[in-house]
Amino acid sequence: MAKLPLQILLLFLLSLISSSIAEIKTLTINSDSRPMILFEKFGFTHSGHIAISVSSVSVTSSANAPNPDASRLGFFLLSEEALLQVLLEIQQNPHFCVLDSRYIQHLFTFGDLSPPPLSRFNHTYPVSSPNEYSLFFANCAPETRVSMNVRTETYNLERDGSKDYLSAGLTHLPSLYTFFSILYLVFLGSWIYVCYNNKRSVHRIHLLMSGLLLFKALNLICAAEDKHYVKVTGTPHGWDVLFYIFQFIRVVLLFTVIILIGTGWSFLKPFLQEREKKVLMIVIPLQVLANVASIVIGETGPFIKDWVTWNQLFLLVDIVCCCAIIFPIVWSIRSLRETSKTDGKAARNLAKLTLFRQFYIVVIGYLYFTRIVVFALRTIAAYKYQWVSNAAEETASLAFYLVMFYMFRPVEKNEYFILDEEDEEAAEIALRDEEFEL
Repeated sequence: MAKLPLQILLLFLLSLISSSIAEIKTLTINSDSRPMILFEKFGFTHSGHIAISVSSVSVTSSANAPNPDASRLGFFLLSEEALLQVLLEIQQNPHFCVLDSRYIQHLFTFGDLSPPPLSRFNHTYPVSSPNEYSLFFANCAPETRVSMNVRTETYNLERDGSKDYLSAGLTHLPSLYTFFSILYLVFLGSWIYVCYNNKRSVHRIHLLMSGLLLFKALNLICAAEDKHYVKVTGTPHGWDVLFYIFQFIRVVLLFTVIILIGTGWSFLKPFLQEREKKVLMIVIPLQVLANVASIVIGETGPFIKDWVTWNQLFLLVDIVCCCAIIFPIVWSIRSLRETSKTDGKAARNLAKLTLFRQFYIVVIGYLYFTRIVVFALRTIAAYKYQWVSNAAEETASLAFYLVMFYMFRPVEKNEYFILDEEDEEAAEIALRDEEFEL
């Protein structure tokens, strides 16, 4: 029993950081001894409902343990405001059963199940107080393992009586993703127009950048359709598969484009050095692993035992990839500094250094905003405004794409590389300045 409070605290902490799940889900629990299991986290309005169906319930105890009390196993809802009060109760009494707390909203216990061998229960509960609630299962019977099939359905009723299966803070996501997908399609059309009018200056990197825009738009279209069908029917109708496919291609292309631009591939040099190839060889497999973790996180939920591990794996891989893509930019800057000392083209090298240094700052700003600022917004925003973090992330991504594509657009007379000879002396002085040190 000494480990019980620690496990409960861990699961309650998990309830704070796990993303809202809004689909109709059918889950299977097999011989699980965890004292608490988090199933769902959902933002309800005044017309919120939660339907729970439990079947094939089996409770087993160890040989030395007494027969479990059915009232010590059950489901309940917990709001964010009541979380601290429950944690305080657990700290004051390590043997406290959360089902006895007056701060939770009781749903049912195993004492309400139909008699064996059916052992099932099915009921729909209205949620009259609007808030964000977490659905938990608690097992306060010592040395007891539980097996069951659970079907959960969380939704809010619209004014016309239809069901909205998206959390209160995410119901605007279909429109949001549709809006940004249109912007990216317009962006792609404009990029193709620029490339067509500057055929002589188009390099292979520009073709990859076109592919990046295409798959970003397709990714957003699938995300919009995925959320739309979840909102209306509770299931994505296969759009989640397309979403993950295009997300994988888009993310791999994004990191590849950033790395190749950072190396100056195709527009400054026609080849990659060995160390630059190694960065690609590291980042691409890691992105495969990150996308596998993303699928596990998105398609299962916090009820699986290794859900926290998958989250940690995804975070670790993402950090490694973000660090890895910085190295080629730094190498290019240092290489240009060394070259400027011998080739006698100070002004041209200064222009290139300026370009790469600006790109370095832009990449750092993009990674910082999408990894830290967006996470902070998602954490502190009220449950009704969870969509704000998604809007901020997409806005930052669009701004990053616009800046990156503008800086490395195909133009015959690039302002960075066409300079007068009289700028050479000033450029030589600037190159000796420490402002280009990273």
